[in-house]
Amino acid sequence: MLLALKKRLDGDMSELEEEVLHAVGGAESGGLSDVPVHPADLGTDNFEESLSLDLLENQDRILDEVNDALAGIDEGTFGRCENCGQEISKQRLNALPYARYCVACAKKFEARPPR
Repeated sequence: MLLALKKRLDGDMSELEEEVLHAVGGAESGGLSDVPVHPADLGTDNFEESLSLDLLENQDRILDEVNDALAGIDEGTFGRCENCGQEISKQRLNALPYARYCVACAKKFEARPPR
């Protein structure tokens, strides 16, 4: 499950990176330059770029979590809560395969994450 998620995230990140680097405005849309002509186009382009960057950052964070979980499998620590050491339920791992904490500890950290 983690390897499939990692593969999907890698693909998603590649698409988002292309989207962020994709030129907008003029030449791409048939104009003479890459500068959007209308201020509304510029605002939309800025919003879309900002959204893509936020999504890329989130995907990168999740990919780091997945890689840490895969390392936990190699180290024999996967499926154990990093806080209390108890086993994380299979139901939780099915919902969030890279979970670091059991439900009880995760609830404690909701207001203030430990990392």
